[in-house]
Amino acid sequence: MRIAVLDDDQAQTDFVSQTLTAAGHTCYAFKEGKALKKRLQRETFDLLVLDWNVPDMSGEEVLKWVRANQVEHRLPIIFMTSRDDEAGITQILNAGADDYVVKPVSGPILRARIGSLLRRAYPVNAESSIREFDNYKFDANLKQAYVGDKPVSLTQKEFELALLLFQHLDRPLSRAHILDLVWKQATDIPSRTMDTHISMLRTKLGLRPENGYRLAPIYGYGYRLERVMQGDAE
Repeated sequence: MRIAVLDDDQAQTDFVSQTLTAAGHTCYAFKEGKALKKRLQRETFDLLVLDWNVPDMSGEEVLKWVRANQVEHRLPIIFMTSRDDEAGITQILNAGADDYVVKPVSGPILRARIGSLLRRAYPVNAESSIREFDNYKFDANLKQAYVGDKPVSLTQKEFELALLLFQHLDRPLSRAHILDLVWKQATDIPSRTMDTHISMLRTKLGLRPENGYRLAPIYGYGYRLERVMQGDAE
């Protein structure tokens, strides 16, 4: 998963990033709330870890901005802060936070809390080798895709990209998000590489409205795989 961490304490952000990276996540650290807000306006993340008091825009302000502006997908948010008073915890949870952790917290507990939150937010990503979406099936162990009972030959990157899109059905995904999770933060990927893979998936998997799905570009942002109702496909 792609996770953003907001904390102006370098030692703390290093601890969180290292802990979550070891669990298989990709982490980005931010020291200022406005910098995170700016990134959220052009990229997608799967979860936010917010501290309360940071320069220029507090974690609480970032939380409220996210809840007021991101309506297509409810981004899971966990607060990790030294404030442990009942009023503060209640305030943040009522403002829309999904969980609250008091510093200091151990690595195992942090991983467990974030893992639990991610499973609730993305139940389709549960640990299972077989993922099914209507007429589409993906075997994560064999890296094999099926349309109905017919196997479809995909390259490894095509398979990873297809599974990512289906796991985030109807959710816009930024190009940066896709690059991180499919191409593992590679910086030497030509800009057309992703577009070519998207085009191949449309063809190989038949991702067209008449088949119930639309793989649509979002200009200047990324892509979204949408489920299309029968009436909308006509």
